[in-house]
Amino acid sequence: MAIDHWLLEQHRLGKHPSTLRFYTWEPTAISLGYHQRRWPEFWQALTWQGKPLEMVRRPSGGRAVLHQGDLTYAVITSGLPQRRILAYQQICQFLIEGWRSLGFELDYGVAQRSDRHNPNCFATATGADLVLPNGSKLIGSAQLRRDQALLQQGSMAINVDPTLYQQVFQQPPPVSLWQQGDFTQQIITALIDAARHCFQIEFVVEPLSEAELQLIRSICFLGNFH
Repeated sequence: MAIDHWLLEQHRLGKHPSTLRFYTWEPTAISLGYHQRRWPEFWQALTWQGKPLEMVRRPSGGRAVLHQGDLTYAVITSGLPQRRILAYQQICQFLIEGWRSLGFELDYGVAQRSDRHNPNCFATATGADLVLPNGSKLIGSAQLRRDQALLQQGSMAINVDPTLYQQVFQQPPPVSLWQQGDFTQQIITALIDAARHCFQIEFVVEPLSEAELQLIRSICFLGNFH
């Protein structure tokens, strides 16, 4: 997520083009929304497979996300509408089309006022989130805007361990699509194809250089992102 934050700043300065990223997490962690100030104290003592369950803070907003068995996406771009919900809808179209090609119909969620104090991102779905026909939330998304540049990050709940989820949030997971097998690459391919179609663009795969990675690490260590 520090890479996402750095790419946003580079894009804002005109030094980097629009970017689409996908990644998973190692080790397992809980990410807190940038403005989130409430979470259970026992989270700081949780472990998973013999390792501490780390906690990090996202540059984007929203509530806590458990990053285990999920796929994270990030879109860094500019030129989108200033109204937040319109920007979400413009970006999320590729997610809707990509998941439809995999056989899953998604629509936007509707937040419930009774859930507004729940620290769990997947406990409720807003107009920025995508849900299955049965109401289960599949994708939670959040944004950060800097001038005209925008970062949208989201987590897709694909193969969540129900025991760990119950331990963290004291409730069963809302959805877990596949309990057997790893379909991550299939999902990424479908979403890239959908983004290519939705935005009428072609992608260039370009890894970060070692110098760029060192710079991002130094920013993290200096405490500019935590």
